Amino acid sequence: MSTVNAIAAPSATDPLVRTTVERRAVGPRDVLIEIRYAGICHSDIHTVRGEWGKVPYPLTVGHEIVGQVTEVGAEVTRHSVGDRVGVGCMVNSCRECDNCKAGQEQYCLNGNVGTYAGTDRDGTVTQGGYSTHIVVDEDFVLRVPEAIPYETAAPLLCAGITTYSPLAHWKAGPGRNVAVVGMGGLGHMGVKIAAAMGAEVTVLSQTLGKKDDGLAFGAKHYYATSDPATFKELANTFDLIINTVSAPIDMGAYLRMLRLDGTLVAVGAPPEPLPVQVFSLFGARRSFAGSSIGGIAETQEMLDFCAEHGIAPQVEVISADAVNEAYERVLKSDVRYRFVIDIDTLR
Repeated sequence: MSTVNAIAAPSATDPLVRTTVERRAVGPRDVLIEIRYAGICHSDIHTVRGEWGKVPYPLTVGHEIVGQVTEVGAEVTRHSVGDRVGVGCMVNSCRECDNCKAGQEQYCLNGNVGTYAGTDRDGTVTQGGYSTHIVVDEDFVLRVPEAIPYETAAPLLCAGITTYSPLAHWKAGPGRNVAVVGMGGLGHMGVKIAAAMGAEVTVLSQTLGKKDDGLAFGAKHYYATSDPATFKELANTFDLIINTVSAPIDMGAYLRMLRLDGTLVAVGAPPEPLPVQVFSLFGARRSFAGSSIGGIAETQEMLDFCAEHGIAPQVEVISADAVNEAYERVLKSDVRYRFVIDIDTLR
């Protein structure tokens, strides 16, 4: 075991504080990573504030992690000391169920082990990336291409794969009209990735305040959802809608924007249920679906795709002491478009 510096939430209501967490000794198949940057995801905030269920406090969150390998176990073959690597939203799975064998560890039938607030193989609570080091099984460590700068790579491990996976699964590409709902941390990555795949991309945002950014990221069209005319004009338009917002929306209004056999995919996760009137599905054989992150192989595919196409998130790098302020700004949508913690400020 080793003790490393970290930032943790003492409770659902207290500010995050500097502390330490324990990391297990490096086992035969483990990789020790010196963390360089950690992204702040809205999921971190939902979790530490107890909005998604019971939380094992004190808890260190963070599942957008990039850094450098500093030690490997005797049986490790995928990674070497000095490698640029990343860790996303999970650090283990059963490896034995049908979904794991199919490379879909994110849908492990026995439950994957989350990077934080999960139960690790030794029975301890997993602690995330707002820390200086982490020990992870080599199978759940990703290679970060040299073409992606460290400070911009971290959000790809959640925001990037969360949008890439449904875009790939529902075949975004040439000849497909894709809408992205929301222009936050997830949304701006969805726009960049869908555009790079060759789809015609439309942003659906509450206002036109980020229109210039959306068009610069690759969108062809940008509409304000606060304008009722938007929903009339865009009825029966899209093959695929990716909803990235973590707040309730008028499901019927958005579903009616889908053309025949279109799909609305939720990747944002509001605490409240999203009611669906089935008649809004019947009219054009529309579908409402959900999508999680990707499996390990798909996450590596996403990283390689982003490196090839020059895709990186827009980030604001902050010090460890600015995390609580960053949380408040995320809740006010006052970030363009992802906060990333410089972990050197935590050492």
